[in-house]
This record gives sequence, C-alpha cells and structure tokens, in this order.
Amino acid sequence: MRIGVLALAMGMMMAGTMANGAEVTPAELTLERVFASPSLASARPREAKLSPDGRWATVLRARDTDKDRYDLWAVDTATGRSKMLVDSQKLAGGPLSEAERMNRERKRIADVKGIASYDWAPDAKSLLVPVDGDLWLAGLDGNVKRLTSTTATETDARISPRGGFVSFVRDRALHVLDLASGTERRVAGEDADTISWGAAEFIAQEELKRFDGHWWAPDDSRIAVARVDDGPVGVVQRAAIGADGTRLYAQRYPAAGTSNAVVSLWVMAADGSGRVAVDLGGDADIYLARVDWAADGKTLYVQRLSRDQKRLDLLAVDPATGKASVILSETAKTWLNLHDSLAPLKDGSLIWASERSGYRHLYHWRAGTLTPVTSGKWVVDELRGVDEKAGKLFFTGFADGTLEKHLYAVGIARPGKPKRLTPAGGWHEVVMDKAGTRALVNGQTPSQPAQTWLADTSGKRLAWIAENALDASHPYAPYLSSHVVPQFGTIIADDGQAMDYKLLLPKGPGPHKVYFMVYGGPGAHNIRRTWPAPIEQYLVANGWAVFMMDNRGSDNRGKAFEDVLYRHMGSAEVADQLRALAWVKAQGWAAPDKVAVAGWSYGGYMVLKLLGSAPGAFAAGISGAPVTRWSLYDTAYTERYLGNPALDAAPYTRSDALAGALGITDPLLLIHGMADDNVVFENSTALMATLQKAGRPFEMMVYPGATHAATGLDVHVWKTRLGFLDRVLGK
Repeated sequence: MRIGVLALAMGMMMAGTMANGAEVTPAELTLERVFASPSLASARPREAKLSPDGRWATVLRARDTDKDRYDLWAVDTATGRSKMLVDSQKLAGGPLSEAERMNRERKRIADVKGIASYDWAPDAKSLLVPVDGDLWLAGLDGNVKRLTSTTATETDARISPRGGFVSFVRDRALHVLDLASGTERRVAGEDADTISWGAAEFIAQEELKRFDGHWWAPDDSRIAVARVDDGPVGVVQRAAIGADGTRLYAQRYPAAGTSNAVVSLWVMAADGSGRVAVDLGGDADIYLARVDWAADGKTLYVQRLSRDQKRLDLLAVDPATGKASVILSETAKTWLNLHDSLAPLKDGSLIWASERSGYRHLYHWRAGTLTPVTSGKWVVDELRGVDEKAGKLFFTGFADGTLEKHLYAVGIARPGKPKRLTPAGGWHEVVMDKAGTRALVNGQTPSQPAQTWLADTSGKRLAWIAENALDASHPYAPYLSSHVVPQFGTIIADDGQAMDYKLLLPKGPGPHKVYFMVYGGPGAHNIRRTWPAPIEQYLVANGWAVFMMDNRGSDNRGKAFEDVLYRHMGSAEVADQLRALAWVKAQGWAAPDKVAVAGWSYGGYMVLKLLGSAPGAFAAGISGAPVTRWSLYDTAYTERYLGNPALDAAPYTRSDALAGALGITDPLLLIHGMADDNVVFENSTALMATLQKAGRPFEMMVYPGATHAATGLDVHVWKTRLGFLDRVLGK
C-alpha cells in the first residue's frame, strides 16, 4: 500500500471492506486480545540498522505467536527480499542474569525476550548477537557461530571498528576476544565487588541515557574504558516481595543528596597495555556524560557534566597521554539537557547541539567558533547523519510542529531552510548510515500503524522493509470498522503557552465518562500523531472518552516550556492539568461528574498531587507506582530538577506528595509492583501509612515479584483499574 493512498484505503476499511476488496467480519475488541499475540499494530521492528556497505537492512522482528520474542531478520535493500538470520529460540539458553535483567530495565525493554540487541561487523559479512547471556556471530548465510559459553553473563558486547576484536563485560571486568586467533583476554578488571570496568553505571544508564562503558578507537588500536567505583554509594536494603517469599537485596542506590559512584576514564591498547588516565579535572563529583573518538583516532572527545547539571564541558583528550583541554562549554540557570548530536568531522571541526538560544539547534564548531546551522522557535531532536562530501546534515526534529517528528536535510556551509524528507502528518524515527547516504525510516500516523522503509537522501522510498499494510491479513483488520482516529488541539497555560492535547471520542452522542490520562513529568513527549494504542481503542469502544495533554515541563517545546518545573515539581504541571480538566468538563461530550484521572510513575505522582490539591475536581483517581517522597529517588534525575537536598531541602518538602495526600477525599486506587527497583515500593508504603493514620480510605492492588513496568500483568492491571471505576462511577 502506498503512503499516498492511505486515506482512501482507511475509508474503505472503515466501511468493512479492505483496500484489496476483501470483506472483513467485524469483531469485538477484548482486553485479552489487546495484549495477546500477534500485536494489533502488527510486528513493529526494533533496532533497525543498515549494514556498513548499505546492502542490508536489519531489524529485530517479533514472532506472530509471541509479540515479545524477537528474532533477527535481514532485508536485501536491492530486491526487498527478507530472511531470518537468527532464530532466537534455537539459541535460547537459561534465565537472564540479574545484571542483564537490570540492563534491560534501564533500557525500557524489560519485556523483550530472545534477541534484544546486535552489532554489525565492519566488513558487513556478519553480526554480533547476544542471546541469553552468551555471544554468537551470525553470518548472512544463516550460519551461527558461538563465541562464548559460560555460566556468567556477557554484557555490553561490541565488534571493534575494523572487525578484529569483540569486547564485552563479564564479572565486572572488560574482556577482549581476538576473532582471528580465538584468544580471549581480560584487559581491565579488579577483584573488588564495588569496582567494574567497561560498563556504564546505574545513573549513566537510568538518567543520562549513556549505555556504553567502553569505546574503540577507529583503527582498533586503543579502547577508552570507564572505571566505576560504587564504594561511596549508600547501601539500601530493598525487599523484592514475591509470591514464593521475600528476597532482600543490599543494593547500592545513589539517593538524592548522597554520594554517587566515582567514575574515571582510561585509555589502553587492545590488550590492556599502555594504560593512561584521562584528566577529567580536579572535581571527582561529576558525571561522565558522553565519549566519542575523532575520525582519525587522534583525539578523544569527552563530555563532562557538573553534579548540579548546570555546566557541560566538551574536553579534547590526547589518548596517548590523557591530557585534556576544554574546547567548548554550555551553561544554564536551571539544567542542561544532554544530546547525542556530536559529530567529529574529518577536517577537525565538529557538529554540536546547543540550547543556548532557548531551543535545541545544530551548530558547526570550528577552531573555537560556533556557527548556527539551524535556528528558530522549534527544536532539533537529534543529528542522524552527516554527508561530508555533499556538505549536508540530516536530523530529526519539529520544524513542522510538535505533533509530528520528521527527517530534515540542511547544508553545513550554507544552511538555509531545512528540507523535510518524510511525509507530512506523521511521526518518524530514523537511523542512517555513517556516510549519510541512506535512511531507514519508521513512520506512523493516527490512521496507519508503523511502517519501515529505506529512503535515499531526497526522501524517496527505495524499498519497504516492513510495509505493514492494513489489508485483510492484518491483525487489526477485524476491529477497523470501530477504529477511532484521535483529535488534536491546544489549551493555553497561565503564561500563554500552548499545550497539545489528544482526544478520542466514542461513537454516538454524549455525555461520556472520561478517562483522563496523565504523565506530566519532564523529558516526556506524549501527544503526537501516531497510531493509537490498542488499549485506547478498547476504552473508547467501552464508552470512555480518552483525553491526555502534555503540560508545561514536557520535552521538545524549548527550555522556557520546561523550566517552570525547576525546584517546583508538582506545581505548574498540576495547574496545567486542572486547566485541562476545566476545559474537558465544559465540553458537551463530557459527563463532568464522571472524569477519572489515571497515571503511572510520574503520572502516579501527578494523580496524588491533583487529587490532593483539588478535592472533588475528579470523580476518582488511579495512581500507579507513584513517587511520593523525592528523597527516595536517585541523584541525577531528582537533583536536576529540585537541586541537592543536602544543600537545600525546601524544594523537596514542597514537591513531595505525602503532605498534600491528606487533602485526598476522592476514591483512590493505588497500584505498585512489590519488587520495583526504580520507584521503590517504600514510596507506596509511606503513602499508605499517611492515609491510614489520617483515616482516609483507599483501595490497593500490589503485584508480588513485579518491577516498575509490571511486565506481563497488563490484563490484570487493566481489569483492576476498570473494575474500580465501575464500582465508584457506575457503568
């Protein structure tokens, strides 16, 4: 199906006939089907990559029989033919180690089974594939060679740039495997439980989005390796309460205001020799934010972030000596947002992203001078490719509004207006080859689930990777006749800024009860032109109007939009959501006495703040895995927005949810996993005790053994939510 005829096809399908003329029998969408296999959006590929020679596009594709188990597939970009390269079930081993399980939790892929990641060899003839703790080398001919076979788990694996080595972390030490000889060497490690080499620490993964802990030089000659000492980090006793008993974990957790791990950076030869320390400055209480090599391998670029996250220094490091100099600094009165848009060019200059104008844009750094490449009151998402020959940059961003994400091209020397390369009306995630010659685009709209295609630098589609056509064979075909396309609009905040909302309305006259979804936290961008989640379609089919709005503090609208939360969490975003509530209640389609608010994590926190600050405004609230006391959360996230409580505890006191919880008089359902290591269960027990002492009734559902995502429990969680709402609101 061609993108240009999607609207026509959708209209035909709504009438009960597919675009190919096939009749489709309508079916009732059930909760069980919403979360069953195959996925109703069809198998959306993960980890899309292009081979170094551009010949192959590779993706992780879910099985029809298990939407959470992924296998590795390759698509010939010349012919469009696809084939499975690695069947994860044939290589499956034992259960994941705690280290790998936590690694996936940090990457928000805790539900993924089978293959979670892979890495192309530079010669484009094979791929490195980790499966259940061991490493495999997969050829394009379907043959798979086992590289490791140990009871321990190998993590953080990658192939060196010239293909001579595979590096990985095992038992907190960095190992290097020489692929030619088969010799494995432990190149960096110490016999200490608190010290690790080659892996990113908890804070880097969870809050800085840095998942790498070692970086190969372009010529395979050296490796930059992070050394992490968790010794200074406080130990907390975390109870993981499961159905078969309780396990106590002595977990090193850097709570706000306490010590972080000490992270240093070292450069060494591939065999571990010639080790030198990188000079990161005199203050050890900093964050190692990003590490990149220059194209010629003669310079190592290191981003050093201050503990208060108000200063970011770009260091140029001599890898032979470790000597460093600051070549660029960014500062902020509130906090700095990290990015992945540094690109060292062959002439020694750099492409860099900065929010110094109030909006994140791309700049060209040369000999100490920054020249804007993009500008305007819109935000660049990330740099995706650099074509140095043509002098072009390719990036994703929001020049066409915050509801749509697109791929754009712009010149470096003579920028001009960026050219949009992806179709209007949708949301596009993009990866490109290093030379910036081809793009893998994953695009979706409110009327078309995600499709993946190969495009050239003009945006022309060259081949489908996953067309995901909405035909009679599509998993969603039986439910298309009742599909509801979301509506979008804006509500104006107190300071005049526009806030995007999404609305799905049931068919037929109102007034309708309203499921008011909320997240509200910083760094999020939830209102966008994407295919609606099947659970939203289920709610609409069962008579709920579904509403959600991105309040101030949300991402990709510029720093002024975000900064209202600084040292005042639970204030402006609460006011914004109450303004949205007033708007909803004023609409003819809404039953004003049947608006229920629900959220998870920061959204769970927001539910408590909303109910506590405006009793009676909502008919009921559902708070999932809420943060109730910010001092229980980690350093980097909480101190970024509230400051260091060891220096000033006032922002924490006014932002916590516990004191305001005494104002809650409306029906409340509290949900939490009893093995949550992100928003620990103590957050909910503290709330329970507060409400109980004050004589406030509430309902509770806890999940033994469940972590923050409550993986695999979706049907029960939703039945619990909707059963609660049926009791307090009526059907």
